[in-house]
Amino acid sequence: MLASKKLLSAMNQQVGNEFGASLQYVSIAAHFDREALSGMARFFYRQADEERDHAMKFARFVVDADGSLQIPAIPAPKSEFASAEEAVKLALEWEEEVTQQVYTLVDIAKEDSNYIAVRFLDWFVNEQFEEVNTMGTLLQIVKRAGEEGLLHVEEFLAREGGEIPPPEVEIA
Repeated sequence: MLASKKLLSAMNQQVGNEFGASLQYVSIAAHFDREALSGMARFFYRQADEERDHAMKFARFVVDADGSLQIPAIPAPKSEFASAEEAVKLALEWEEEVTQQVYTLVDIAKEDSNYIAVRFLDWFVNEQFEEVNTMGTLLQIVKRAGEEGLLHVEEFLAREGGEIPPPEVEIA
């Protein structure tokens, strides 16, 4: 086996966490779709796809490390939001939580002296830097626009090709 039981168990949990994030982003996207905010909806549908891809990376690692994939139960996502700010704030909080989850995985891999897993997780550490930055920026923009100015957020996303520009600093 290329990973300890503790690490494989934590990675299985992370598969569920990532699928949970994907479902939450689908729910947020649907909220914006219902509000006729198609740019925000597209942004979060894309985020949902990205989180699903993350779950699949963890799933493949577990299998490739000769582990048994055991996806945990995934709680239903929140589906009602009082405001765009509430929805985006939830996304930022989720990304901050996922960052801590990834750090825990790195700690376990380092305790195990599992350098293969550490290298694998480096990608996620970099990804979380970008994700937290992206959601933080979007939250600032939504707050600045206010509920009455969400069409300005739509215009911003349209200008940027539906994405928030990544942070200037690259983590190597």
